[in-house]
Amino acid sequence: MKRFLFTLMAACLPLLAGAQGYPAKPVRLVVPFPAGGPADVLGRVVGEGLSKAWGQNVLVDNRAGAAGNIGVDQVAKAPPDGYTLAVVPVGNIAVNPTLMPNLPYKQTDLAPVAMLATAENVLVVSAGVPARTLPELLRLAGQKPGELTFASPGAGSQAHLAGELLQLDAGIKLIHVPYKGVSPAITDLVGGQVTMMFAQLSSALPYIKAGKLRALGVASARRSAVLPDVPTIAEQGFPKFEAVSWYALMAPAGTPRDVIQQLSHQAGQVLASPALKDKLAVVGMDAAGGTPAELATAIQKESARWAEVIHKRHITVD
Repeated sequence: MKRFLFTLMAACLPLLAGAQGYPAKPVRLVVPFPAGGPADVLGRVVGEGLSKAWGQNVLVDNRAGAAGNIGVDQVAKAPPDGYTLAVVPVGNIAVNPTLMPNLPYKQTDLAPVAMLATAENVLVVSAGVPARTLPELLRLAGQKPGELTFASPGAGSQAHLAGELLQLDAGIKLIHVPYKGVSPAITDLVGGQVTMMFAQLSSALPYIKAGKLRALGVASARRSAVLPDVPTIAEQGFPKFEAVSWYALMAPAGTPRDVIQQLSHQAGQVLASPALKDKLAVVGMDAAGGTPAELATAIQKESARWAEVIHKRHITVD
């Protein structure tokens, strides 16, 4: 018996030493979108913070394609040793597994580490739309069923699903107009080619300030500090309405629990930095944080919310 215990302890020592010495080499942080976008900025500022904390390089690796699914899939299939991580948007982990039956990875292929950041979305209309409040917009939609349009940067995006959720909650009929990205969608919205859009506040704010777009409702639980006079959609008769964009730090499933816990703790410390918060504010994000369990709960909640919308609205992606 003593010999067995000695052998077992000896076998465990390398694992414990490895966990205590993590990271012992550079860590690869996959951003599943091109350089320059919000997810890339987030990955780079968080990667820089982790690199300084560890004294070890964090290499940001942009793996764009298939609306982020290619990069996420690479991490899902990477060795579960803590040396390959991903910045994962809500859509890729809580929406696409329902929306895309042939997705190359499963939700369970990734392990939650920590929520990194959230980004507020706001319902905006073109300045020429004769509606100055959400109730006025809904009345207009009721008078013209199937005539008003809403833009999105693509089918299955957060902006698309938010528009579908509004139709469900308000009992109205709109026409979805998908674009290939945020910029062309907002350009046509400003030009009056489409009626409305759920847009990240950072993208819409310059046009709101210039009077080219009108904000009718914030899609968060609380009002935005940037637009304090704009009520939430929840305040305007839809108490459960919420469509917030967020980004999470995730690892391949099977990554040792102690490594996950260390990553989560370290990410929380990095995200608490005032300098990092200022950098994220520039791209319209709020630093988050939290435990792996809290992130797992958020994923479950969002998955259920958007699965219901997808099924009720019969949403498919070509």
